[in-house]
Amino acid sequence: MAGTGRSGDGRTASEGGGAVPGRRGKSGSRGRPRARSVRLDALTEALTRAVAPAVALARTQLPRLRPDFPRPGRTGWRRWVPSWRQWLGACVYAFLGVVGFVTIAYAVTDIPDDLNSFAKQQDNVYYWADGSTMARTGWVSRQEMPLDKVPPKVRGAVLAAENASFYSDPGVSPSGVLRAVRAGLTGGETQGGSTITQQYVKNAYLNQDRTLSRKFTELLLAVKLDNRKTKDQIFQDYLNTSWFGRGTYGIQRASQAYYGKDVSQLNPSEGAFLASLLKGAGLYDPTLGKENHERAVERWNWILDRMVETGQLSSAERATYTKFPEPSASSLVGIPGAQTGYLVEMAKAYTIKAGHIKESDFDLGGYQIYTTFDRARMTALTAAVQETQKDFDPERRPDTDKHAKIGAASIAPDGRLLAVYGGPDYLKQGFNESNATTIPVGTAFTPIVYAAALDEGVLRTRGKARTPVSPSSTYDGNDQVTVQTPEGPYWDRSGKVVKGRNDGGRNWGQVTLRQAVANSVNTPMLQLGLDVGLDRVEAFAQRSGLLESSLGPRIPGFALGENSTPSAIRMAGAYQTFAADGMHTDPYSVRSVTRNGAAVPLDAPKPTRAVTAKTARAVTDALQDAVTEGSAKSVGKAHAGAAGKTGTTAANTAGWFIASTEQESTAVVVYRMSLTDLVPLPLTGLGGDAPGTLGSERAVRLWGDYIKAVK
Repeated sequence: MAGTGRSGDGRTASEGGGAVPGRRGKSGSRGRPRARSVRLDALTEALTRAVAPAVALARTQLPRLRPDFPRPGRTGWRRWVPSWRQWLGACVYAFLGVVGFVTIAYAVTDIPDDLNSFAKQQDNVYYWADGSTMARTGWVSRQEMPLDKVPPKVRGAVLAAENASFYSDPGVSPSGVLRAVRAGLTGGETQGGSTITQQYVKNAYLNQDRTLSRKFTELLLAVKLDNRKTKDQIFQDYLNTSWFGRGTYGIQRASQAYYGKDVSQLNPSEGAFLASLLKGAGLYDPTLGKENHERAVERWNWILDRMVETGQLSSAERATYTKFPEPSASSLVGIPGAQTGYLVEMAKAYTIKAGHIKESDFDLGGYQIYTTFDRARMTALTAAVQETQKDFDPERRPDTDKHAKIGAASIAPDGRLLAVYGGPDYLKQGFNESNATTIPVGTAFTPIVYAAALDEGVLRTRGKARTPVSPSSTYDGNDQVTVQTPEGPYWDRSGKVVKGRNDGGRNWGQVTLRQAVANSVNTPMLQLGLDVGLDRVEAFAQRSGLLESSLGPRIPGFALGENSTPSAIRMAGAYQTFAADGMHTDPYSVRSVTRNGAAVPLDAPKPTRAVTAKTARAVTDALQDAVTEGSAKSVGKAHAGAAGKTGTTAANTAGWFIASTEQESTAVVVYRMSLTDLVPLPLTGLGGDAPGTLGSERAVRLWGDYIKAVK
């Protein structure tokens, strides 16, 4: 057998892989290799004789073990269709393969020792523009609650809402699994329907990725956890780790946040509301908006009905819960009150949007938010508003002073929000008056119409070229002037010819466009809007920073701001566009964000060209005239160089003043509105003012007090 050996490099010895005794170089004897060949042939013959019976048996049996394919005895396409036996065999092998794979995966999957990071939740810290601490929000420590401290019917509300079969299922939902698999295979959205055990596993051990691999791991962990822990322990952990919004994790903190009491004091109705938050707190917190409130009430009713179906609540007791248990807005967790609360909420919203952060992740804490808010300006603006409000007496004059509100915002040339006045106290009124889009802007909108005319020209005859206009172009400034289109007078839907009206019915005669802007002469601006084209005016408004959603229908009154409701923040930004030679930067409230020392990238706004520099300067000149000799001349001497304009509405429901200095642009709006129906109310007689006094006069004085304080 030595003759068949191989040398260390893999070649046989006869191939020169090593020295052979008796061999003498290349011309030596070849007798010994010949002998080896003879022995190899004999060995091969012996092996052939030994295995011949086995080979013959295999040849006779192989056709029975191997399927004939394509199928013999068939013609055409039938040759290629497997028989039922072949299909059955394939299914059996596939089933055994899947079972084997799942069995091995289950065996090697371990339940993690540590919970997700929200178990180590931190607070978020907000800073003023100067770097000093503004506020801290969020809970730093968790508060676990034993299951037996949660009222049985509150637990029943959660079970009815999320997983009625929790105490009998194996930890997973077969129907939910099938939906998830179907969605993954078809490319559809990952489906819900997870059990409480699956939800707990996802929240406590996994991430929120909507992938089949994550779902598969979730299923394995859920089954293993269901076998290792009692149902009560899983349910308790679920209630203590679920997110309920308002920065809260766990039903105990949720109870404190929404109702200001311990979870053991909740009734079934309140428990049904908290259970609704598990579907998405951002959608069902009723204090966040009207649509949220409608969704919350609808789901609350559904959960109570579901509790009856699942035996968690009797029909008689269900009938006693007819009034929605409104949660308290004043119990917002970790949110500071007064003006700071408005700043924190705005900075939070901006950070989440610009940093592409999930709200639930943000509430885990650990963020340092460096805002743009100037502490001194905030103090000055708040003081100016409070000084104005001293005249308001809703108890003695409810018909004129009740529901009086003031919104104000100040913006730097680069778009930084320096100060806002949002309302009396964030914990008492979450409605931010500086960011509200509920009040008509009135004639404060006309500088935008003026800018559009200077940039675009006007079209008075259909089919002809547009005609350029300049600040010295003249228009009819008399009262009751008919509004004209290229085809003739403009008729409204009621069949009446539309006519312009000036404040006090004053006739101004022929006025230049610059004079019309400076003195708030309505009739020329009304006609100018149609001459430019209201669609072009709208485009200019959006380029100047006004949101499309706040702009009204394009009818003649659009040019006078009668049906547009931009916020004070956005109007300050639009006027800043003129002060910045036509460059606009969207307002922003956060300079930078870090988390545990690492920078968080933000989508910072960039300046864009809104109007030409020439047009912007012409608008600024007209607004400077308004401060020195026009509609706002009462503050002109004290604030030389300021460029601003008042804004009034036809029904005197709002009084605006917006003005720019070298340091900032500030918008102030005074109005009356009930937060129940959001219907503007007239300002006539507000604060004891004489009849005929416009609300804009109070806004002008407030602005003057503020600017004087920050100079």
